[in-house]
Amino acid sequence: MADASSTPIIVWFRQDLRLADNPALAEAARTGRPVLPVYVLDDDTPGTWRMGGAARWWLHHSLAALGRDLAALGCALVLRRGDPRAVLPALIREAGADTVFWNRRYEPFAIARDEAVKASLKAVGFTVRSFNAALLHEPWTVTTRAGGPCRVHSAFWRACLAKGDPPPPLPAPRKLLGAALPGDTLDAWRLLPDAPDWAGGLRAAWTPGEAGARQRLTDFLDGALEGYAARRDQPGLEATSRLSPHLRFGEVGPRQVWHAVLTASGVRGGRGGAAKFLAELGRREFSYHLLYHHRGLPAVPLRPEFADFPWREDPEALRAWQRGATGYPLVDAGMRELWSTGWMHNRVRMIAASFLVKHLLIPWQTGEAWFWDTLVDADLASNAANWQWIAGCGADAAPYFRIFNPVLQGMKFDPEGDYVRRWVPELRGLPARHVHRPWEAPEGELRAAGVVLGRTYPTPVVDHAAARGRALAAFARVKKGCAADAV
Repeated sequence: MADASSTPIIVWFRQDLRLADNPALAEAARTGRPVLPVYVLDDDTPGTWRMGGAARWWLHHSLAALGRDLAALGCALVLRRGDPRAVLPALIREAGADTVFWNRRYEPFAIARDEAVKASLKAVGFTVRSFNAALLHEPWTVTTRAGGPCRVHSAFWRACLAKGDPPPPLPAPRKLLGAALPGDTLDAWRLLPDAPDWAGGLRAAWTPGEAGARQRLTDFLDGALEGYAARRDQPGLEATSRLSPHLRFGEVGPRQVWHAVLTASGVRGGRGGAAKFLAELGRREFSYHLLYHHRGLPAVPLRPEFADFPWREDPEALRAWQRGATGYPLVDAGMRELWSTGWMHNRVRMIAASFLVKHLLIPWQTGEAWFWDTLVDADLASNAANWQWIAGCGADAAPYFRIFNPVLQGMKFDPEGDYVRRWVPELRGLPARHVHRPWEAPEGELRAAGVVLGRTYPTPVVDHAAARGRALAAFARVKKGCAADAV
């Protein structure tokens, strides 16, 4: 009989590509048994959401970083490709293992798959344990006073805060006893673009991996946390954390972020910028809460009356939006930032998304799909919940149809036009008073700035007032009595 202390434990990495505060890895290390760290690329199994191009770029570099970090502790990361329901049993046989640990995921397809894996392995006598590494609180532990799931963010967040601080993060193992198996090479997965290589802007903007996440968090706490509440909506400033892709791939966990913010602010629960930033972690938590309790969230409106919303098909307008050529400078700047860096400032995401679904009446699922392919932080829960919110069909306590005016939003949050000038350089020479509405600039100003509307920069694809009226009329067909608030 084999010595139990020498029997390997498989740690199945997924969206938790880190060593610190990784409960599955910590528990495996605690046993003193050999550890076999495994990542399974499951992107071809029916029903899964295949990662978009930007996320695949990030995954390549994040796995490379994780592999180096594990090697420094004495373990080799094993890469396999296929359906985990077949891959994991094969790995168990090859390694002579009897135990599998993983950290939980909450997407509908992942829940179904994990339940199937757990049932099949337990049925033949293997030990399977799962842990929470991705959330402050599990989705089923936060409820309304009546005991049901929450549909309003403010009530959800109050319930979270009432639970107190999450547990402190776990330290990274100092050493692991490694087990070895052959696996795929990372390059063989061809996650990186090559024909053409469009990732230059991503490489310039990001450092994937746990070390990059730590540095990003440190930089934010040292520089932007104090003024976060006042400056976070200004896209021309470096005033946000930009932690979202690191959280999406689990290179840093929310408990780590939470306690680092509390330490930096020196106040339990935070205050000022700290409290506002922690509430943004709450937005992420709420998205997962919604996805867990409403498994059709990525495709089906939460408000059923929106199933009959009169969306339009307009391929030409969609292409203009995707390319950042709508003629509305703030929208175009955001879409170009997205294409270049795989990321977009949150305020601008709301404005660009609103423009697609309200000004152009193009279905929110179409925008959701574009963001899924182009965002490095593409996260099924947040992407779906936020697109539904902006479309008016999601979880939102506000009883009105919000339509963002991209000109007024630009003037309010990018008053000098710094953000627009960075990403829409053809408007760089326009003065601030016209940079968000170049069609109103005098001919002399346009000529001095080298702007020829319709040639060097597009004319607006739609008139704001007309588009707003059309959107309100469409909404009135869905639910009478709703009012619009142009902000």
